[in-house]
Amino acid sequence: MLPEVLDTPQRKPVRELAQALLSDRLPTQRTLEVDAAGAFPGDVWAALGETGLLGLGISEEVGGSGGDVGDSALVTLEIARRLPSLAVDYVLCGMVARTIAEHGTSDQRAWLAGIAEGSRICAYGLSEPDVGTDLLRLRTRAEETADGWVLNGRKQWISLAEHAELIFVLARTSPPEEGRSLAHGLSLIAVPTDQPGVGIQRTHLAGMRAAGTCEVVLTDAVAPAGHLIGTPGRGFHLLRDTLNIERVLAACLSLGIGRGALDLALSYAGERSAFGRPIGGMQALQHGLADSAAELGAATSLVDQAVHALLAGTDATSLSAMAKLISSETSARITDRGMRLMAAHGLSVETPMQMFFRDARLQLFSPVSNEMVRNMLGEALGLPRSY
Repeated sequence: MLPEVLDTPQRKPVRELAQALLSDRLPTQRTLEVDAAGAFPGDVWAALGETGLLGLGISEEVGGSGGDVGDSALVTLEIARRLPSLAVDYVLCGMVARTIAEHGTSDQRAWLAGIAEGSRICAYGLSEPDVGTDLLRLRTRAEETADGWVLNGRKQWISLAEHAELIFVLARTSPPEEGRSLAHGLSLIAVPTDQPGVGIQRTHLAGMRAAGTCEVVLTDAVAPAGHLIGTPGRGFHLLRDTLNIERVLAACLSLGIGRGALDLALSYAGERSAFGRPIGGMQALQHGLADSAAELGAATSLVDQAVHALLAGTDATSLSAMAKLISSETSARITDRGMRLMAAHGLSVETPMQMFFRDARLQLFSPVSNEMVRNMLGEALGLPRSY
């Protein structure tokens, strides 16, 4: 079951390429091993680069594979059906590439070829210990010098940081001015990680273990002048331009988790017997599987509308928010039902259901919490702002 806009003859080669690569590189046993070890699968990442799947959404003129957000959404969904934490990294890599392509200088756009082939890994440094959804109140500071920038601060929940060559840090470069939004004065700066001023510590999570989530401490970290992305003081604004795409890709990630968990539950229901017959023939269990399929279909339809809006260039703000909200809530319910159906077997580390169950929980509050999504949708409905 795919969103209609992704299930087209034109996109079929992308889907088949992704499925073949993932089937070869991430069979179930390897997936479980990667998840248990919390290890970033560098060989799979390299294969994504070699086949051009990492380069989707990056113009061929700068070393990418071309394509559009629909292609990226399709690959995100397919990766998430096997290893959701790798899909997180895939989405973040694509978001960095889009930011560079849309707002970078010609020298910065030269980085894109390496990103597309998988040899140059980049990360975003946005969230902080006390700042997540309320990003405008971040504490990291960057001071301009004759040679570039010096940054100090602490970033948290930074995926791919320990493997990244550059971390795109959102930092305050000028104090907020009275009467202006707190967004004014925030700049995005690409900070090289190979220096003493960048300390990276792995964060061990219950879910999304292979995403390589880290805490990053900047202590007089240096970035060259040419590493400022876009206009000084407008870093948040250029990130805001990509939020709808990020939410749609996050929705596709959740769809992939839900699809993977439902497939596994259906397979188990046909194989496991109790009281002399397959448990899939028991009405109580059938109802849960039917609900999962129906809810996944509804979420898929909403994602389809959101992707259509993105591709058409129309306002996708509310649709992308709805798609993120419903898809993440749906995948959480599907994985919960899957765990109940498989019982102790679902809790066993020898099956992926427990991984899907854990990984689905991140999507409820990432890249933005569902509570905040509801707040934004309420405001879009004309209700008073609640935050």
